[in-house]
Amino acid sequence: MKIHHTNASGWLGNSGKISHPFWVIVQKEVADYVRSWRFVILVALIVLTCAGSMYTALTNFSKAIKPNDPEGTFFFLKLFTITDGTLPSFFVFISFLGPLLGISMGFDAINSEQNRGTLSRVMSQPIHRDYLINAKFVAALTVISVLFFALGFLIIGLGLITIGIPPTAEEFLRMIFFLALSIVYVAFWLNLSILFSVKFRQAATSALAGISVWLFFSVFYNLIINLIAKAFSPSPMATEYQVIGYQKMLLNLMRISPSQLFSEGTTTLLMPSVRSLGPLTMEQVQGAIPSPLPLGQSLLLVWPQVTGLLAGTIVCFALSYVAFMRKEIRSR
Repeated sequence: MKIHHTNASGWLGNSGKISHPFWVIVQKEVADYVRSWRFVILVALIVLTCAGSMYTALTNFSKAIKPNDPEGTFFFLKLFTITDGTLPSFFVFISFLGPLLGISMGFDAINSEQNRGTLSRVMSQPIHRDYLINAKFVAALTVISVLFFALGFLIIGLGLITIGIPPTAEEFLRMIFFLALSIVYVAFWLNLSILFSVKFRQAATSALAGISVWLFFSVFYNLIINLIAKAFSPSPMATEYQVIGYQKMLLNLMRISPSQLFSEGTTTLLMPSVRSLGPLTMEQVQGAIPSPLPLGQSLLLVWPQVTGLLAGTIVCFALSYVAFMRKEIRSR
């Protein structure tokens, strides 16, 4: 896309209209993302895996409907959670492939332009310096949002055609909140990869750093938690409250991982029968009636997980913003 500079307050694009320079950069970045083979391959991989999970959910849908199921009225939500063991469910695929999508869209956001020498030429124009990094984040987040909502509504449409029953208002809102939480989850990895792109000169180094963090939380962090669990395991004579305290400690350590926060959040939103995300005493369980929670109660239950993901996303973006504003942008 050709962009011709006119003055400090506007840019002249192909349409001949003067636009704000921030939105011109956003449009260019969106076009670059959509046209790149890397993005096309990742989108194709996500669509194929989600199509496989959708096929598994539809073929096993009748088996998932049980007479005494407290979630028996939430038909559409089962499309995101049903699995027969051969393929994971839809939200499990998102939990696994979402970080790869975020890392792939941000690991060379800054350093590749600096190595090509285009970063210094863009910054020589009369625009604010923070426009560039803000526009890259907004463009990537826009592409991710469109992709996830397109996949979500595609599943809703296929489910509507197959089941023949429209989703209720609560089911629709739960699916919307699930898609929004998925976008926040991917945005965390996007900002983390942008931070590495600002910090490291070589794109391969920033990509390796992002994948290393993802592998650490996906594989090695659970091993570390298991070692801690064995080291601090309570004695057989421990009281019930000591055991619950031990389980809460392990759960809080697990919640340092973004994937754990996302898993708890999606499980609560897509499975209304989930009434607690932590260990309960016998007094708390006694007399409880197995019934689905209203949407408001599920949101209150999952709010700490959502806040944790938002906080991590904002912190990563703030660090990348500050690092970019202080970065030397001269090319070699």
